[in-house]
Amino acid sequence: MSLPKRVALGTMHGKAAVIAPPLSALGIAVEVPAGLDTDRFGTFSGEVARVGTMLDAARAKAKAAVEATGLPVGMASEGAYGPHPVVPFLALGQELILWHEAATGREIVEWQRDDQPAHDQAWVTSVAEVEGFLFRIAFPDVAVVVAGEGVTRPVAKGLRDPRAVERAVAEALALSESGRALLMTDMRAHVNPRRMAVIGALAQRLAARLARPCPACAAPGWGRLRLEAGLPCGDCGTPTGLIRSEILGCTACGAEAEQPVPGAPDFAEPGQCPMCNP
Repeated sequence: MSLPKRVALGTMHGKAAVIAPPLSALGIAVEVPAGLDTDRFGTFSGEVARVGTMLDAARAKAKAAVEATGLPVGMASEGAYGPHPVVPFLALGQELILWHEAATGREIVEWQRDDQPAHDQAWVTSVAEVEGFLFRIAFPDVAVVVAGEGVTRPVAKGLRDPRAVERAVAEALALSESGRALLMTDMRAHVNPRRMAVIGALAQRLAARLARPCPACAAPGWGRLRLEAGLPCGDCGTPTGLIRSEILGCTACGAEAEQPVPGAPDFAEPGQCPMCNP
């Protein structure tokens, strides 16, 4: 089983700039279908709700790219961002990149968590409050979305000029039912350098994985499938909720192999053990 010479990428936000180079090193050209509307599968700014999971949305974009080009493989990335579930006042991001083979349905997925995403938002009641938000988000490298509370569509996206942001906030306040406007970092990759960099890192990992053949069937794409919990306690040996190992595998033939996670400890501390520290 060999890699294709050309693949289709489902994007309308410039992601080929970071996805194409690592694939090119494998002899794979990336083609972006002209006019493909990937916003119909969901938008960060909320006017189109994403249906299903991150993987569902990426798969829909990859299939749309295949349909538009007739190429054998479709690719796409998808992200999700929001408040950190544990640490107050911090944001957390999750990104994936998908390789989808149209004929067989075989997929290869790489995931990456971002603990420092360029993601933030703030409710404001006056234009005077705009400056403080812009100062903390690395504006204008990161663009801004402005929406009025209770209004279904944003007033403006992709704003990188402070006067344009102020004008959009004034308009949003006038449209708002409550007199509040929402300022958000624009999470589209072409106006959010941090997110684009994460997608680029994922593309490099995917390319490295495609370069590794399965030891059982020689198909490209041997790599991590999942993590397994159960790291034993260093005192009593009881399995804990910490990661014990990673499962490598092939999504073509189903072969799997378990190995320790590189750089991870061999045992859990007693304080993390349900028996030693109930």
